[in-house]
Amino acid sequence: MYRGERAAVGSKGELGSVDRKRINEALDKQLERSSPSTSRATNGKDKSAHSLLVGKHPPDHHRDSRSTSLPKANASHVADESETDTEESDVSGSDGDDTSWISWFCNLRGNEFFCEVDDDYIQDDFNLCGLSSQVPYYDYALDLILDIESSHGDMFTEEQNELVESAAEMLYGLIHARFILTSKGMAAMLDKYKNYDFGRCPRVYCCGQPCLPVGQSDFPRSSTVKIFCPRCEDIYYPRSKYQGNIDGAYFGTTFPHLFLMTYSHLKPLKASQIYVPRVFGFKLHNP
Repeated sequence: MYRGERAAVGSKGELGSVDRKRINEALDKQLERSSPSTSRATNGKDKSAHSLLVGKHPPDHHRDSRSTSLPKANASHVADESETDTEESDVSGSDGDDTSWISWFCNLRGNEFFCEVDDDYIQDDFNLCGLSSQVPYYDYALDLILDIESSHGDMFTEEQNELVESAAEMLYGLIHARFILTSKGMAAMLDKYKNYDFGRCPRVYCCGQPCLPVGQSDFPRSSTVKIFCPRCEDIYYPRSKYQGNIDGAYFGTTFPHLFLMTYSHLKPLKASQIYVPRVFGFKLHNP
């Protein structure tokens, strides 16, 4: 049932700051009420918009192929359908019913930093220890990630279904931060590193050094993801505005450094050349 919901919660582009704040407050309220495993109330007071956590929105054509549980389209949905052509570029690959939620999510525009986490890893409760207290609608979000059909969503309001979708993205991000520290996760990120999926260092003297994603905090909603340059050992903002909206906790503070320890042959020599300011050819005096 939830497989259809991720498509049915259509979007109209990037969320505004007001919408982001409103949804953050809605998710926070869910955490304050009760444990995530029992937060199954069906009241309609939770206000939200889709995908605040990463700033991504599923294209409208997914709504057509997957929506099975949410209410019939209203006037606003008709307006959404007119934007299908512009949103189709947000996702690559097949949009058939056999596409898993994880594949759909990782193929969204701006989610190039994410690798696909194995289902076996997610199904191991040990790997998810402690996450249920951080994510509202935990049980429903996990079912959505694993493409487990559920009828409980029929009891939810549209706003609550959108909250489940956002919670699923948050839960996947936190699982992802743990998965990329495993040998299989690092191997997946290695392929992305070799393909320059994380971008190159903008510093001139680093000569286009490939970078790695890093978070400045391991706690959600603390800061957005940055890219770490192994040559100059500094961090920079991603060039894409979509990637710049991703939560840094979905990659964590450890990954790039453990990655370079694991694949030590990839660690470049530290940058030795620095820029020297000059005026009429003379170096500036530093007092």
